[in-house]
Amino acid sequence: MEHVSWTRMEDGTREDYEFLGELYTEHSQGELIENLVTLLKVMEGPKLGYQIDRYQHSLQSATRALRADESLDLVVGALLHDVGDAIAPQNHSATAAAMLRPYVDDETHWVIKHHGLFQGYYYFHHMGGNRDARDVFGEHEYYESCVQFCAKYDQNCFDPDYPTLPIEDFVPMMEELFARESRVPGVAPVGMTADIQIN
Repeated sequence: MEHVSWTRMEDGTREDYEFLGELYTEHSQGELIENLVTLLKVMEGPKLGYQIDRYQHSLQSATRALRADESLDLVVGALLHDVGDAIAPQNHSATAAAMLRPYVDDETHWVIKHHGLFQGYYYFHHMGGNRDARDVFGEHEYYESCVQFCAKYDQNCFDPDYPTLPIEDFVPMMEELFARESRVPGVAPVGMTADIQIN
């Protein structure tokens, strides 16, 4: 079969969806890491007032996490924590967390999902906001993990003199992480993840 015969999904058969699922899985897995690297590199160039661009910030974050012997999940999470800036600047933390959710542990997912709010501790008060807004999660089991992530791998990762590792050093780590079986239930027959919310 080269392609399905129908133009409306309601007309598909089990065989059609098995066929589509195989093609989709092969394509998406084959392109995933390259697409993630491309998305990171979209942030390369404009410094937007900082001393380094957001691409270098992401590499520096991951480099610091790697050198601190953090888990694979957190190192890749650090690398991709701001990748949502390129496509969802008003919701970048949740966007990055959603991309990582099927592959990382619960702690890393939560930290990446909330790092934008927690990062505000360093500047919200300068803009008329509440630097302690993160304390709404003060009783959460991963509160301190997110505080530490922002302190060690985010707010301090704007140093043009820091010996940051190149993206090539992180590609094997991304390949390992994204080769894991999805932790998110509800995969549709065509290989796309169903809209299931998991906190």
